[in-house]
Amino acid sequence: MTAAQTVYRRLIGAPVDRSDLGAAADEVAPNGLRLLGAHTLTQVGDRVFDPKTVLPYVLAVGGAPTGLVGLLVPLRESGSLLPQVALLGLVQRTRRRRRLLVVAALAQALIVLLCAAAVLLLEGLALGLAVVVCVAGFALARALSSLTNKDVRGRLLPKGERGRVTGLATSVSGVVAIGVGLGVRLLGQGSGASLLAGLLAGAAVLWVLAAGLFATLAEPATEPEQGAPGPASAFALLREDRDLRVFVLARMLLFVSALSPPFLVALATSRTGGGVAGAGSFVVAAGVAAAVGGRAWGSAADRSSRRVMAWAAGLATLTVLTFLAATRTGLGDQEWLYVLAYGVLAVVHTGARVGRKTYVVDLAGGAGRAERVAVANTLTGALLLGVGGFTAVLAQAGPEVALLALAVLGLLGVPAALRLPEVERSTS
Repeated sequence: MTAAQTVYRRLIGAPVDRSDLGAAADEVAPNGLRLLGAHTLTQVGDRVFDPKTVLPYVLAVGGAPTGLVGLLVPLRESGSLLPQVALLGLVQRTRRRRRLLVVAALAQALIVLLCAAAVLLLEGLALGLAVVVCVAGFALARALSSLTNKDVRGRLLPKGERGRVTGLATSVSGVVAIGVGLGVRLLGQGSGASLLAGLLAGAAVLWVLAAGLFATLAEPATEPEQGAPGPASAFALLREDRDLRVFVLARMLLFVSALSPPFLVALATSRTGGGVAGAGSFVVAAGVAAAVGGRAWGSAADRSSRRVMAWAAGLATLTVLTFLAATRTGLGDQEWLYVLAYGVLAVVHTGARVGRKTYVVDLAGGAGRAERVAVANTLTGALLLGVGGFTAVLAQAGPEVALLALAVLGLLGVPAALRLPEVERSTS
C-alpha cells in the first residue's frame, strides 16, 4: 500500500467495494485525505463564523439592534439551500467540478474577512446590517459549495466511507474548536471587537487553505450535461420520487436541533449575563460535541443514515423538553445549564447533519445526484424560512414557546425518518 492508503485506512477503517467508482477507485485514499483536510478546515471556520453563538455576540458587543439576531440563522441556513436549483445548471456544465469548490471556498474567505473589517470599523445599526449582508453573501457561496461538494464526494468516495470521512472531519474540527473556545473564554474578559475581528480573520485563512486542498483533488473529467433541467422539470422529481419527498419532510422535522440553540443563547444572555467570554463557553460546548459525536455518528450513518436521523430527532426533542423543565426550577439562572443543553443539542445536531448528508448522497446516486440534492436542498431552504418565521413569531411570547413548538416538530420527525428506505449497503 502507498503511504496515503496506509494513513487513510488507519483513519477511516477497512475499505469497501469501490467497483462503482470506475477510474476514480485508485484515487480514493489521496482524495479522501484531501477532502478530510478541507472539510476539517471549513468546519473549524464554521464554528467561528457561527450565527448561533459568535455572531450574536458580535452584534451585542457592537451595539447592534437585538432584533437582527433573529435573522442570522434563517439567512445562513436557508440562504445556502434556496439557490441550489438555480446553480444546478452551472454544476452540470462544469467538467472539473473541483474548480467550483475552490471558487466557493475563496468567496467564503473574502466574505468572512469583510465581516471582520466591519466589526472593527462599524457599530450599532450599521454593524448589524453589515453582518446580515455578510451572512447572506456567505450563504450564497455555501450553496455552491454544498451542491458541488455532495456531487464530488459521491463520485470520488464509495458508499460506506462517505459518512466516516464527514464524521472524522467533524470530530477533528471539534477538537480544534475546543481550543478556540477556551482561548475566547480566557481572553474574552474585558475584550471586545478586536478579539472577535481577529477570530473572524483567522477563520478566513482556513477557507483559503481549504481552497488549496480542493484544487489538488484527482477528479476525472465529467462530460458537461447539455440542456440541464430548469426548476420546473427539476421539481417534477418530487412527484416522481416518493423517497425524495419523505426525505425532505423528515429533514424539515429535524429543524429542532438547528433552530433551538439561538433561543438557548438568548435565554442565557438575558438570565445569566456575560460578555464576549460567554461566547467561549458555547464554542467549547459545540467543539466537545463535534469531537465526541462526529466519528461515531459518521460510522452509524454508513450503516443506516435513516436511523441516525430518527435518533437525532428523538434526542433533540428529549433534550429541549428536559431543558424547559429544568428552567422552571432554581436552575434557571445557572449558566452551566444553558451550556450543557447547548452542548447536548450540538451533539444531536452533528448526528442530524451527518445522517442527512449521507442519506441524500447515497439516495441520489449516479447522474441524477446533483439534481436530487439541489431539489431537496432548495425545498428545504424554503421550508426553513417558513418554520424560522413561525418560531420567530412564537418567540415574541417568549423563547420557551418557540422551543416547545420545535420539540413537537422533532417528535414528528422520528416516524418520518423511519419511513425512509435503507439506502446503505452492508459494509460488514
